[in-house]
Amino acid sequence: MAKRVTMGDIAKVLDVSIVTVSKALSNKEGVSDEVRERIIKKAQEMGYVYNGSIKQVEKLESYTVGILVHEKFMDLLGNSFYWKIYQSISRILKEYNCFGILELIDETCEHTSKMSKLITENKVDGIILLGQMADHYIETLYSSNQSTILLDFYNENPSYDTIISDSFYGSYMLTNHLIANGHQEIAYVGDIHATSSILDRYLGYCKALIEHNLLLKDEYVLNDRDREGKFIDISLPKKLPTAFVCNCDEVAYILINKLKSEGYSIPEDISVVGFDNYLISTLMDPPLTTVQVNIEEMAKAAVKAILRKIKGKGNGVERRVINNNIIYRGSVKNIK
Repeated sequence: MAKRVTMGDIAKVLDVSIVTVSKALSNKEGVSDEVRERIIKKAQEMGYVYNGSIKQVEKLESYTVGILVHEKFMDLLGNSFYWKIYQSISRILKEYNCFGILELIDETCEHTSKMSKLITENKVDGIILLGQMADHYIETLYSSNQSTILLDFYNENPSYDTIISDSFYGSYMLTNHLIANGHQEIAYVGDIHATSSILDRYLGYCKALIEHNLLLKDEYVLNDRDREGKFIDISLPKKLPTAFVCNCDEVAYILINKLKSEGYSIPEDISVVGFDNYLISTLMDPPLTTVQVNIEEMAKAAVKAILRKIKGKGNGVERRVINNNIIYRGSVKNIK
């Protein structure tokens, strides 16, 4: 007969006190959220029960979280950046004994603020709104009193809980990298009205140029998508810059292919940088210099934030910015 797992066994494995284990499993104060989560997870893994009973000391809480994403951001083949974020969220929710349900929001539902059945039929305990959505849709969602956080975007409303990557600083550092390599004619590719992330990346690009007394040229701000969010053929300026800052790796891929089709070599003739460090960035020729978005940290922060809101443990409005780092590859040429 297998030996019954005790609190002492859990404490020994995690190198914490038995009192700490007891408090965590009893949902009492005096234990940080991080330690409590580790203890609950380990108790599940080890099959902890109380006095041989079928029931655990405290029933481990389980919640269902809806992840809503506008369909324009999702490639149904699983090749989009937001698919990767969703997969990370779903996996981390399972570690908390919780579950995630993905639902794509179409243009009509967004325009009319029609709420998902996940909300109207009370199928979820909370919502993670992933990617940009119209302000009126968000207002309707919040008015439903559903626990909600915004992930990878924000707007002017100070009452919304938001978690974003540091798009501004990432693009600022990318542009500075180009300037440090001798580039002064630098264009930005991205519809700055499409999402808050694209706008932040543009503003980071602007800050770098301004600090180096370089001109901001209207003709060097290029659109990359239509009103529905679909990528379009990029119209190049008559006089090409020596470098392009692209708002994401997919756009960098499209731009590089266009430049190559017109006879230009990357980076010998023109340098290109992207953003996200999406899989495609490593498959390009040459491999793309880009900013790595910390998807894992964003997903962890989102899961912790929504669970705190669901449990009513949040302290005011939560806003968090996740740090990024530059991945230097072969798409930038030093022209000094």
